[in-house]
Formats: sequence, C-alpha cells, structure tokens
Amino acid sequence: MGLRLYNTLSGQLEDFTPLQAGLVRMYVCGMTVYDNCHLGHARSMLAFDVVQRWLKASGYQVTYVRNVTDIDDKIIRRALDNGETISALTERMVQSLHQDADALGIERPTHEPRATAYVPQMLSLIDRLERQGIAYRAANHDVNFAVRKFQGYGKLSGKSIDELRAGERVAVDDGKHDPLDFVLWKSAKASEPQEAKWDSAYGSGRPGWHIECSAMACELLGESFDIHGGGADLQFPHHENEIAQSEAASGKPLARYWMHNGFVTRDNEKMSKSLGNFFTIKEILARFDAETTRFFVVRSHYRSALNYSDAHIEDARVALKRLYTSLQAVAPQPGAYQIDWNAPYADRFKAAMDQDFGTPEAVAVLFDLASEVNRSRSPPLSALLRALGRVLGLLQSPPEAFLQGGSTVDAAPIEALIAERQAAKAARDFARADAIRGALLAQGIVLKDSAQGTTWEAATP
Repeated sequence: MGLRLYNTLSGQLEDFTPLQAGLVRMYVCGMTVYDNCHLGHARSMLAFDVVQRWLKASGYQVTYVRNVTDIDDKIIRRALDNGETISALTERMVQSLHQDADALGIERPTHEPRATAYVPQMLSLIDRLERQGIAYRAANHDVNFAVRKFQGYGKLSGKSIDELRAGERVAVDDGKHDPLDFVLWKSAKASEPQEAKWDSAYGSGRPGWHIECSAMACELLGESFDIHGGGADLQFPHHENEIAQSEAASGKPLARYWMHNGFVTRDNEKMSKSLGNFFTIKEILARFDAETTRFFVVRSHYRSALNYSDAHIEDARVALKRLYTSLQAVAPQPGAYQIDWNAPYADRFKAAMDQDFGTPEAVAVLFDLASEVNRSRSPPLSALLRALGRVLGLLQSPPEAFLQGGSTVDAAPIEALIAERQAAKAARDFARADAIRGALLAQGIVLKDSAQGTTWEAATP
C-alpha cells in the first residue's frame, strides 16, 4: 500500500497519485520577511521538510517551491521605522531565515521565489481576471476580485459564501462590491517609499498578498500541480483566495492535494506575535540545541497542535539521548548503507510514514530499533537506525559530540564582536550587525537584546 495523505480540500485521507508519474510538484507558503522567524514558522518549515524528504525517500523526484513575501504593509512600516530601505530589510531577514533553517537541518527548497521578482506575472494574471469580468477596478483605484462571481468559493474552508459573509466584519467603505472581495492590486499611497511602487495599467501600486502565490506557483509549477501546503491559519482566507483567483483564470484545479500543519501553542493558547507569547527560533536555540528542537517538532504529527514548554523540549532532549546512546554502543559500519524497505523495522517505519507522514509512529519504530541495537550490538541494525533517522533529518551527528556536548567558551572575542555589532547598529549598518549575530550563532553563541543591553549565552548542548 502506498502513500496516503490527508487532503484538506476533501476532508479525508486519500491515496497519493501525482499528476506526472515519478514527479511531485509542491508549493508551500513561506515567510513574510520583516522580522526573525518564530517557532510557528519553524513548525511549518519542518513539517514540509519532512514531507519532501519522505517523498524523495519513496523514489519521487520533487520540485519544491517555498516563496518569500518581500513586499507587504508590515515590511514597509518596519523599514520606515528602522530608517532603512525595504530591500535592505528584506535581504537581512532572508539571511536570518536561512540561518535558522540551516541550523535546524531544513533542506533548501528547489526554488525560493521572492514576490518582487514576479510582479509582471501577477499583473498578467490580474489582467486575465479583469478580461473575464471577475476582477474590477474600485473607486479608490484598487483592483479587487469579485468573490461571488466564482462559484467554487468556500470549498476549501467548507463554508458557503453566505456563511462566510455572516462572519465578516469589514464594511463596504473601500470601493468593494462585497466585504468578502479581496484586493489584487493596491493603489500606491503618497506616504509609501518609491521602491514599494510599480507602474501598471491600473496606475502606480503594488500587488495584494494573495495574488503573489498564484503567480509564482503557476509560473514555476504550472497551472495545476500536486501539493499545496502551509499553516492552518492560511486555509482561510489566503488559500481560499488563491484557489478562487487561480482557478477562475485557468479553469483548472490549482492543486490536487492541500496540506495544512497545525498551530504551535504555549500553555494551550495559540502562539502568535499579536498575543506576545511567541519565541523566535534564535531565542529557542539560545537555550536548546538545534537537533533537540527539531526532534521536539518532528516527533509530533504535522497536523496536531504542538504545545511548547521547556519541559517538553527537555523531554525531547532526554529521548534523543537514548537514540544516540544506542548508536554510540556499536562501531559504525563502513561504506554507504542502503535501506531494505522490506526488512521488519524499515517496513514498519515506511508504513507509518505512508499514513499521512506519521512521524509519531515512525519515531516509535526508531526507539524499538534502538532497543534492539542495545541488545544485539548489531552494526547493520545500528546503520539502519542512523539511515532511518536521516529520513527525518535526525541522528547524523557523531554520538559522542551530541552526548558530551559543549566546550569551554572564550568570552573575550565574543564581547569584542558584540561591541562591534553595537557600533554597527548605531551607524544603522544593520547588514553588518546581522552578519555578526549570524556568525556567532554559527559558533553556537546566541545574542539576546534588551533595554539593558546585549547579553550572550552558548546554546544548551
């Protein structure tokens, strides 16, 4: 039996069959780069990192696209507040994103398109929608999508337009025909910097948020592709709007399977910036090593809520130590190791992953296998344990390095770099300041800024 995954569009598990045999085309909504990534972003990146790893392990060629939103209201405000250009801010934040993802062992996607590089494709899509009578020019010079003219609207959220309309609080005071209508092209404001404006047939302006993903996905993967993913918070309205504008323009299904990862909670409350209860990835890596953090996330099913607490990560650290202790007990087998998926433990691991990427059950197989390695001291079984761990992005460090952890840190050069960073920030050289932070993070040193100044600590081994 092959891979089955939960399709949000149908609300049930389905057999996975790609549109083209042997090839999987997957698009995942990425980050809006105005600040450092938080644990919710890590959860999404890790969820789909595991998805693409398992697809590859299953023999598929994978084209994986994860976009970067580099033009947005929040980005414009943050750049203005910082006194820097939008491009300088977004470039720093993309580099920060890469630092975090690399630290967590997240493989780079095949393509990482930035919205600002695809404005012509967005305008072409908007033009198609306007010619079909589904997009209209509003009195405030925005261009909007007429939701009621798309018959399938609401199929992803499972609600009718009237049900969605009943819960909508937006008044029709901005030129929209209906509060559910959404903007495709935003008219430029005099207060916005010039680099946030593009010339178009609709006047100077910039794209709305939803249109960017449709344009980039269709440009890189085609008008129909296999998997579209993202966080559960994107299901409505973002993904619903993507479906509407894409399918209205092409007449084809946008994606065959829709996947959404669950929320991250803290004390069972959704973790978010608006609530002020979030942790950045850098803050977490200041206290816990990267592989433990990855293991904490990966061992929970991607669709379940992930409840953050120090105790849960400490528990993950203890559990991961058990696996590394098993690897330490047996000398590594020389040469490359090929997994025989018909072997008992590998077969159980495969069955778990083929059931909607069932990482909790797959991790349970790793612990059963580790127990067997402890009993048998079998080099082939130890090699299998490491190979199965690799599928989840785990167990690739030398066991001694993970189990012993840490080393004595010379504070003098760190303090010197912190002083240099403070000088760079004072001179508004944010690129240099972030480069210093990144260089220290690569050494396992995490900086923490506060009103009292900057402190540092070595990541907990």
